[in-house]
Amino acid sequence: MVRPVPQIDSRSPGPKKERADAARNRAKVLQAAERLFAEKGMAAVTMDDVAARAQVGKGTLYRRFGDKSGLAAALLDQREAELQQRLLTGPPPLGPGAPPQQRLVAFIDKYLDYLTRHLDLVKMSQMASPGARLRTGSHQLWQHHCRILLAEANAADPEIRADALMAALTAEQVEHWLARGKPLEEIKNALTRMAADLADEQRGR
Repeated sequence: MVRPVPQIDSRSPGPKKERADAARNRAKVLQAAERLFAEKGMAAVTMDDVAARAQVGKGTLYRRFGDKSGLAAALLDQREAELQQRLLTGPPPLGPGAPPQQRLVAFIDKYLDYLTRHLDLVKMSQMASPGARLRTGSHQLWQHHCRILLAEANAADPEIRADALMAALTAEQVEHWLARGKPLEEIKNALTRMAADLADEQRGR
């Protein structure tokens, strides 16, 4: 759910900088929440669990994040922003500098790592309401990235191919494959091959 950076009026003093202790507490809370969600599943984790693991007061936790859904959204925002930064400025093949087909394959590989690590959170954001997945800023970012790479590879119909890739990468679909006993590496191999084929101009024409 990566959101665009707001435009700041040069005449204004700008956003208030977060205090160092508040920033430390926020990092501790998000780290604790991520570990607990991975260990127990999001549904089984309470705000009290997170406060205890992070060693912060419950009042601080509720004031900062509101409830568990707010905490989950903050964690997802942070992880999506990290992946976005790697796409924009990281080393190749995920970042700039590699051929578009290689970059597309690297993105699918790393996106699946990110997705399976935060499957419950991503699924919640994608299924919050009908069509929610298509409206999130993160979906639009990932789809745009795939479309640009497909266009650079001279693939036919890059927008439709990018949509097809993102449809295969939904949390619900990946969860279904995992529940049927498909190992993550098998899913990665299949989807990265599909991405490479979609970026292959000769195969697509």
